[in-house]
Amino acid sequence: MRNRIPWFLLIFCLWACEKKKEKPASFFNFLPQDPSLLIKVNHINDYNAAWENSPFSTSVKLNLPDSLFTKLSDLQEVETNKGALLSIYPKDSSLINLLLIIEKPFTFQTKDSMVVKESVSFGASTYQKIELNTSTYYLAESKRFTILSTDVSLLNEAMSEREEVFLSPSLLKIYGSNSSKKLASFYINLKQSSWLASYAFSGEANKKLLSIGDWVTFDFDSSENFVHFRGISMSQDSLPKTIDLFRNSKPIPLSNSATAPFDTDAFLSFSIDDHETFSLNQQEHLKLENPIEGIFHTVDELSLLRIKGKKAVFLHTYGTEEINPFLEGRRRNEISYQGHEVYQLTEGSFLVSYFRPLLTDFIPKYYAILENTYLFSEDLKTIKTIIDDNSRANTFDKNPLFKSAMSVLSDESNVIFISNSQGIKEILTEFGSLQLNRDLGKSMDKDYVYAGQIITDKGFYHTNLVMQKKQIEETSLSTSIALRVELESDLATNPQFVLNHRNGEKEIVVQDIDNNLYLINNKGEILWKKTLQGRIQGDISQVDLYKNKRLQLAFTTNDQFLILDRNGKEVEPFDMKFPGGNLNGLAVFDYDNKKNYRFVISQGTNISMFNNKGKKVTGFKYNKADSQVLMPPKHIRIGRKDYIVFMLEDGSLKILNRTGRTRVNVKEKIDFSGNETYLFKGNFVTTNKKGTLIAISPKGKITKSKLATNSDHGIITTNKTFVLQNENILQIRGHEVNLELGVYSKPQLFYVNNKIYISVTDIQSRKVYLFDSAGKSISDFPVFGNYKIDLHDIDKDNKIEIVTKEQDNALIVYKIN
Repeated sequence: MRNRIPWFLLIFCLWACEKKKEKPASFFNFLPQDPSLLIKVNHINDYNAAWENSPFSTSVKLNLPDSLFTKLSDLQEVETNKGALLSIYPKDSSLINLLLIIEKPFTFQTKDSMVVKESVSFGASTYQKIELNTSTYYLAESKRFTILSTDVSLLNEAMSEREEVFLSPSLLKIYGSNSSKKLASFYINLKQSSWLASYAFSGEANKKLLSIGDWVTFDFDSSENFVHFRGISMSQDSLPKTIDLFRNSKPIPLSNSATAPFDTDAFLSFSIDDHETFSLNQQEHLKLENPIEGIFHTVDELSLLRIKGKKAVFLHTYGTEEINPFLEGRRRNEISYQGHEVYQLTEGSFLVSYFRPLLTDFIPKYYAILENTYLFSEDLKTIKTIIDDNSRANTFDKNPLFKSAMSVLSDESNVIFISNSQGIKEILTEFGSLQLNRDLGKSMDKDYVYAGQIITDKGFYHTNLVMQKKQIEETSLSTSIALRVELESDLATNPQFVLNHRNGEKEIVVQDIDNNLYLINNKGEILWKKTLQGRIQGDISQVDLYKNKRLQLAFTTNDQFLILDRNGKEVEPFDMKFPGGNLNGLAVFDYDNKKNYRFVISQGTNISMFNNKGKKVTGFKYNKADSQVLMPPKHIRIGRKDYIVFMLEDGSLKILNRTGRTRVNVKEKIDFSGNETYLFKGNFVTTNKKGTLIAISPKGKITKSKLATNSDHGIITTNKTFVLQNENILQIRGHEVNLELGVYSKPQLFYVNNKIYISVTDIQSRKVYLFDSAGKSISDFPVFGNYKIDLHDIDKDNKIEIVTKEQDNALIVYKIN
């Protein structure tokens, strides 16, 4: 067992079923009054092994008072299938004593784990002072147990003869409710846990934790992918406790999860099945003379959400007769967004006034209505995000985070909390102590869901506490606008992603009609603008000329070959002029992936090849073509052989070796359709204007297949994937997709994060379509866009983004979540 403790108990307390009251175990005969925390371990060996592999143990370390972790870790030295009871007693608000009762027989893992230092007298009794690892204990023996304590007076009190057990009735009642089949059970005395609460929370949050109930108990279960705590709490004295707001209430199913946006970070929801009962409990808790006015008496669910660092409150209601007039008197500046009215509030303190103490420190500035739910937020952007996600049915109940939590929680509850790691961090930043924030630091695992639930039942509060790895499942993706950049002039080229070698993220390059080249980071900030002498031809390539992992941009304009460094400065000698212009796009070959680049420039029938130093490669003999080169040549590798492919205006397909000599003799002329030549199933493939697929083997054998297309069709392939677009029909690996009637760009294919994506754009209606390799449309597509896209994971979050033209002078980036 490592030095870990279940810190999530401090975030949200949860409880299980009431069972028949049982006679206390004999451990209790040695317990002094008022312990703060009890941990009953049923099988020490099993517990140690499970805790060692649990997510808590492997990821979280807390610096609790009095080196508590060091003392707790001493339990790992004990080997036995018997049980133990660990109890903690507060000395003051920040110091504690520990008492450990171990059932005999047991052994220590190593013989020198325990060293007897001396005998110590206390009153009429004598005890052994020992060292266990680095901790000091006082030890006593009974017939059945070995008892150790960090304080000799506490040990003496434990060994004192007593005829009856002086422990809390609440503790005695819930002690028998826990399962002896579980690894361990935790019992927390909230009245005596100020040292724990002050470590975890600050200010009012500290008081709220202590006011949840009297005693809280949990059964502990764990594996490498989850930790579950199930138990109950009790509230028996007359002191006001927050949980008593739900006394005599019934649990009901959630509603607001179907309205909350998909990317909700934290979701806390309170169910109100009977407003009159809630109002009376609220009056008693707040010590009011009369219940709070019932304007919101039709609200049956109150939810507090955290969305990208902002707060929102949802009120689900079954009636609006009194709420609407109330809000109309507190609003101004109506805004229309996607068919919904968004209102600016003149005053927002009413929510806290009506729903305290469940709601604190929230003053909304905007609200909107979605069917039966009122949305309140601190800012307009959050309201728009909620409306946008609801318009696409992209809601929290479809998020794997929510589904994972609900797979182990009950469908009905009085209180429910579901969060990702970001949501927990935000809550701790607002309510947690400085020490707890330091301790947790970066240990929150983004792959886990953190959830809790409270269900009322006849004086008990059943609870569940969950830390569980999110389920891996195929979920519908959702697409949102990540950024939009507007330039002073219209765009001349399609925006393209390039790599920032400093941080490994992607940036955007694009040129406007005034020949200004822009580098834009993935936050939408223009890093630099450089005026070129002409329009960029084809795509921009990135190269590492000096083999130092610093990348440059390489491209041609109408009459120049240029390479620019990251700051937009020209790299000598790559500022080459080509009189007469009419250059094709630049082709860059890296035959052996050793960054010994070959830059190929075609100008009409003239062909030039340059090396890394800007010198012509004299060994490349194909300097003059018989006819104009139609497009940049391609490098294709099959096995250990390199093939350089030129497509000529006279229909010749030249397939050459590295020196420019013929490697594959293509004997027939081809009436090229405008599609490139690709490698597919080991053959070179292209099409003619009649829609015939022409395949040439590495030995020169030609095979033809009729595709039944018009002349303006498009193809793109990998070695195993063939994509064909003809009018409004798209075929992907044999899967046929019927698109809306339109004028479509040739298909594009991307391979990112081990997945193939295919895109086409309807140029007339400006719709960008995106599909996977099975022809399934990506969720929320088509999106608005003008012509071709580029696609990549630009910020290393394993979510892809696409960039395309939006309006004539603007580009837009969509994120697929």
